[in-house]
Amino acid sequence: MNHASHRLPRQESTGRSLAAVGIFLAVMAIMAPLSAEPAAKWIELDGGLHYAEFDSPQKADAGDSKILVVRADPRLYDLQLLCLSELGDKAQGLTVRQWAEKHGLVAAINAGMYQPDEKSNVGYMQNFAHKNNPRVNSKYLSIAAFNAKAASLAPFMLFDMEQHKIPEIAKDYHSVVQNLRLIKRPRINVWTQQDKQWSEAALGQDKQGKVLFIFSRSPYTMHDFNEILLRLPIEIECAQHLDGGPPASFYLSTKSVTIEKVGSYESKFFEDHDNKTAWPLPNVIGLTKKQR
Repeated sequence: MNHASHRLPRQESTGRSLAAVGIFLAVMAIMAPLSAEPAAKWIELDGGLHYAEFDSPQKADAGDSKILVVRADPRLYDLQLLCLSELGDKAQGLTVRQWAEKHGLVAAINAGMYQPDEKSNVGYMQNFAHKNNPRVNSKYLSIAAFNAKAASLAPFMLFDMEQHKIPEIAKDYHSVVQNLRLIKRPRINVWTQQDKQWSEAALGQDKQGKVLFIFSRSPYTMHDFNEILLRLPIEIECAQHLDGGPPASFYLSTKSVTIEKVGSYESKFFEDHDNKTAWPLPNVIGLTKKQR
């Protein structure tokens, strides 16, 4: 609400003026909670690493309507892409927690949706010399890039396909992951409204270039989910979809907190809110603290 557009009544007497002011302030006090945005409540877990759990400004059809976010400074934390196709049988059947524990990750999340072979990403995926999927998906318009080849480059970037092509990105970054786009730079919701909704795991970047791991067990349409992210005090600039429904996974473990979350509901696939089982993931993106 634009308070500046509301003017107090013209003064007819001191008593009436004070009464009008009192009524105006009372009305504003009542209305303020209805229009207030969710408050920032970041918890610092370590230097450059924060965590927050937000009450969504839009209630979901099921669950607690909580949005979980890990924010990491990529100057202090490395992103790792771990692939079953690269690591072989020793990585077979790992849940997000098991990936993290096996590889010493502070946090981990899905790397993207995967094909029926249960190994290959649906979009292009490359990790150093290993190509999990060498084919570019023309409908997937968001590219995550990290493990930069030069110190002068941003350590982490989400690129839009209209401005940057995968071959040029791969010249600068060792790890490249192509996924469906949620929010285009700068802060543009690219999803029209639809009936389908699901639990969501997403990767974002804020205005300062920091990494955002985002998770919601409560199901939303992606149009509504994007609008929620744009309203939260996380300064999100852009985001890509990682996975939804039961495979959507989130893990965080530090000295002060350990959190594991799994998704459940997905329209026309798993229309049940009661899944508690962590699904094995063939590919994850993780965070590790940089060594000085």
